[in-house]
Amino acid sequence: MPLHPRDVLRSTGADDHWLVPNCEHYAGSPRKLLKALDLQAARGFDFDVTLDLEDGAPAGAESEAVREMVGIVNQHASFQPGQNHRLGCRVHPFDHNAFADDLHCLAFDLAAPLAYLTLPKAESVEQAQAAVQLASQVFRAAQKPLPSIQILAETHGAVRDVFPIAALPEVRFISFGQMDFTSAHGGAIPASCMKSPGQFGHPLLRRAKLEIAAACHAYGKTPTHNPTVDYNNTAQTLQDAKQARWLGFGRMWSIHPDQVGPILKAFAPASEEITKATAILLAAQAADWGPIAFEDELHDRASYRYFWGLLLKADAMHLDLPDEAQAAFFST
Repeated sequence: MPLHPRDVLRSTGADDHWLVPNCEHYAGSPRKLLKALDLQAARGFDFDVTLDLEDGAPAGAESEAVREMVGIVNQHASFQPGQNHRLGCRVHPFDHNAFADDLHCLAFDLAAPLAYLTLPKAESVEQAQAAVQLASQVFRAAQKPLPSIQILAETHGAVRDVFPIAALPEVRFISFGQMDFTSAHGGAIPASCMKSPGQFGHPLLRRAKLEIAAACHAYGKTPTHNPTVDYNNTAQTLQDAKQARWLGFGRMWSIHPDQVGPILKAFAPASEEITKATAILLAAQAADWGPIAFEDELHDRASYRYFWGLLLKADAMHLDLPDEAQAAFFST
């Protein structure tokens, strides 16, 4: 019986890197949260929704805001027990007086576990560790597992320490907070670089993005790209998402429902990539996973792992797979 790729291709520690939803949609008000949850359910949960407490809560009313947002989630049909959902939350920074209250409300009052918890404004790996430790204590007290942690790298210190931050075992994602990072340069990066094309062309921003992507890939974590601020321009969103993918990012923020589709399109494997991956893997399987020549190119287990990951991604995104791929790799 032919050997299945999962039994032959040794894990590199980042297999699930392919399977994370490629779009993270931010919702910072009750109205936007309801709209996002409805869209998420209608699309079959192919993107994440991030409840945004940091930028969404009115100053001085943080406690009321988190309780209102949690109440909306608890009452939404897609978040009832037994239903699928993908929900994260960006809380206030570690040194904000609302940080502990955010954690307590999420841990004790939210009806179902968070998929991830986003911690903003870390100034160093030590501060990131302290925030993770406090979050762990709160969720443990609530007898709930700690969600996966996403660190929002938006300060000089976070970008400086991005490799040790990525090495933290609790961290699953590192997201780039480009606008705060730009502002932190005191005018050295012009405001025009908060959007395209400047955000990809300015050397300080490009360096930060590459550092974040490299650190994440070194430790099997997922780098998340900042949003397109011109949210009515879906063509720009698509182009930015393609650029983000080219720089090694695994997913991207959305700040408007119309951005979800273009982001998912940009990160999805193309049909010709799926066809090629299928042909290479079937030929490799027929050769008992030894080296093969395909279209005058050498392929071995190094490239097989790539193409197997691509098919896993396509399957996770419910894209059309060739019948041969379905029969050989996904029928059982």
